[in-house]
Amino acid sequence: MKYFTSTRFASSRHLVFLLCVLCGLCVKTYAQTFTQLHPGVEHAQVEHKLGDDPVNINLLRLDLTKVRLDVHHALDKAIGLETTSSIAKRKNAVAAINAGFFRLDKSAWAGENVGFLQVDYRLVSEPSQNRTSLLISNLPGITLTGFGRPDGGLVFNESQYALSVNRELKKSDVVVYTPEFGESTLTPNGTTEVILNNCRRICRSIEQTDNAGNSKIPAGGYVVAIGRDPTSDQTHFLEILLKLKSFQPRNLLSGIQDALPYAGKKYGPEDAVAGVPQLIKNGKIDITWEQEKASKSFAETRHPRTAVAKLKDGKFLMMTVDGRQPGVSVGMSLQELAEYLFSLGAVDAMNLDGGGSTTMFLDGKVVNTPSDKEGERKIGDAIVVTLRTKK
Repeated sequence: MKYFTSTRFASSRHLVFLLCVLCGLCVKTYAQTFTQLHPGVEHAQVEHKLGDDPVNINLLRLDLTKVRLDVHHALDKAIGLETTSSIAKRKNAVAAINAGFFRLDKSAWAGENVGFLQVDYRLVSEPSQNRTSLLISNLPGITLTGFGRPDGGLVFNESQYALSVNRELKKSDVVVYTPEFGESTLTPNGTTEVILNNCRRICRSIEQTDNAGNSKIPAGGYVVAIGRDPTSDQTHFLEILLKLKSFQPRNLLSGIQDALPYAGKKYGPEDAVAGVPQLIKNGKIDITWEQEKASKSFAETRHPRTAVAKLKDGKFLMMTVDGRQPGVSVGMSLQELAEYLFSLGAVDAMNLDGGGSTTMFLDGKVVNTPSDKEGERKIGDAIVVTLRTKK
């Protein structure tokens, strides 16, 4: 493209473009063709290029006055694995994407979320490393979303000692197991556990089991498990716990009230799931992989990606990028992902779990091409989209 004809500009458009380049303000915009599949649900499949490399992208643009968002864990428990499409079908969802990072191994703990996860105001997994999280609150006429970096966890009464939730118990841990975890704690023999019963807002019954382990989790309560080599702080906490006559569990979460104004200070958002890292904040590309303790390779290598974003027009965007398929789709680095989202009008955005987990389900089928040779991977949790019913 030539920008000059003799000594004059070829067109006013060229002049604007040149000024943008000189000022460092020019951002390439990618026009996408969306097809409306349901009220408030628009889909686009994009064949994109990064230089000569192909990238296949799926986009869902959502009107949050016509659909709602929910986070669900595989099998509706704190551990376990299930495909994104299976979770979506169980929840009668029109669409879904994979969500948080999770433990992927052959143990009984596979599927355990490694960061913040909250479902129906219940803390399933506490925040870790102050990583970026998607926050969701479904109101009668609209779903509100926000992005924040929460800290904290589950506490009892006014204690500031935030406890780990629904995790494999290590020697120096104190872990709270909630009914969302499953039937029992799966802790080893010799574990000291405190069982809290009859819990609504306040737990009024307590019993201690010494050197037993794998206690049954009461439907209306909690089990507090103490590792075999507790720290002095943890021992002190146990002493205090055993002296109390009643217990008021609550989520002590900081750093997210401004991100989602409707989220109550006591309970936080209705649903939430952590990713890593933030990509865009307040209308500017701001990739925080170093602050969130991700690796340089994770940030700079092209991988399959899953991401979510709030758009300028108030709509919500879900995105999957296929990768690890040479000649077909190579994936994106975090910088490339952020720039692409920014070009679509994203004002806030974050990266979710990607790689072989990257999956988009829509209208009964998976519409992207997951990178695992076996096909769709079983994952830990998903964000599902359901239509709002008219009253």
